[in-house]
Amino acid sequence: MQYVKLGNTGLDISRLCLGCMTFGEPDAGTHPWTLGEADSGPIIRRAVDQGINFFDTANSYSAGTSEEILGKWLKAYTRRDETVIATKVFYPANMWQGDARPNEKGLSRKAILSGIDASLRRLGTDYVDLYQIHRWDYDTPIEETMEALHDVVKAGKARYIGASSMFAWQFAKAQQVAAANGWSRFVSMQNYLNLLYREEEREMIPLCRDQGIGLMPWSPLARGRLTRPQGQQTARIQSDESGASFFAGTEVEDGKVIDVVEQVAQARGVPMAQVALAWVLNTRGVSAPIVGASKPEQLDDAIAALELTLTRDEIARLEAPYVPHKVTGFK
Repeated sequence: MQYVKLGNTGLDISRLCLGCMTFGEPDAGTHPWTLGEADSGPIIRRAVDQGINFFDTANSYSAGTSEEILGKWLKAYTRRDETVIATKVFYPANMWQGDARPNEKGLSRKAILSGIDASLRRLGTDYVDLYQIHRWDYDTPIEETMEALHDVVKAGKARYIGASSMFAWQFAKAQQVAAANGWSRFVSMQNYLNLLYREEEREMIPLCRDQGIGLMPWSPLARGRLTRPQGQQTARIQSDESGASFFAGTEVEDGKVIDVVEQVAQARGVPMAQVALAWVLNTRGVSAPIVGASKPEQLDDAIAALELTLTRDEIARLEAPYVPHKVTGFK
């Protein structure tokens, strides 16, 4: 396993982050394809054995059961001081039940301080290493949000704070507010980036590079679309309504990208997933892509991508078919 610093912090993370949306009781949320406690254990064990020390979850994944499952198995397989745990706040833990009750959603001081305590209980730990805002809250002043996050850090409940998908101007505004008041600033950006969606290259990625912010791209394999030839379906793709909306209207253009990934993979004699992930890893500024896995062997493909160096010609071929996409992934 390779290790890097998260952005310009001193925090050592594995070059791959295990995304834990896959883990959660199937009847506890809107994702019937998630793995329950027993089936999640072997994957988390494989990740630990392969040297992955970075794990990303959220309070809203499978109504909080993702955090519970991750916390249990990490306690069984590794030591807390060797593990980097990241979780998120914004969506309510019970969002799958319908509309959130007052103060259960968003980034108000009340929601953040309640959210961190609930996440810590589910994870079974005294602190998280990275506490991230899952989305931008249009209904709460950013000053209130940043001060509350700063207080979470000063209380010892989080070591660092980070953000997820938003507009670059919003991220810059949050950082400026924190700097002006002497509060903790975001050290990472978890944004949406893969060969089928590259709009982040326009503003957010250059901003993060300039400011030394670590990039943690989510969905680097485009929810599995870059791991198999066109037309092949999985249970997740068929039931993933939000994922389908990301690619609506660009199926033909995206198919051309997928075809090139298949061609490069065949020429290299490797799975398509390795080629697609190697491209993300090659993006300057990326600290650790977030990879999901529903089978232990899928982690092996992800780790193998660390050793796959794409040529300039291959990168040019992979990028050539791309067309601009509607900005998405913020909701």
